[in-house]
Amino acid sequence: MAGLSTDTPRPTEIKLRQQSRLLEVSFADGKTFQFPFEFLRVHSPSAEVRGHGPEQEILQTGKQEVIINHIDPVGNYAIQLNFSDGHNTGLYSWDLLYEYGVHQNDMWQRYLQRMDEAGASRA
Repeated sequence: MAGLSTDTPRPTEIKLRQQSRLLEVSFADGKTFQFPFEFLRVHSPSAEVRGHGPEQEILQTGKQEVIINHIDPVGNYAIQLNFSDGHNTGLYSWDLLYEYGVHQNDMWQRYLQRMDEAGASRA
């Protein structure tokens, strides 16, 4: 993995909100993003989800009820999320989480469109 961008603010707080199924990440620039567990699971940066090259992304279905059981820190640059479906191979770097926060709505709409085109279910 490439080094962290020096332009990306660092997280100041990470909160796991089990009841509302949200991971809340606050950054040093004052921005706070709330990520639904399902969003983070279907956009996992793992090879299992992203594939091994361009256009090889694997559509994740049936993840609506997934929860994050716990978070493991990875050095001082990322976290590893352990999901209730057993998935835990994606490393969520600070750069990635910030990028996801900025583009969350577009990413989610694209995911819903892909689900619709595939006739797949989130449940």
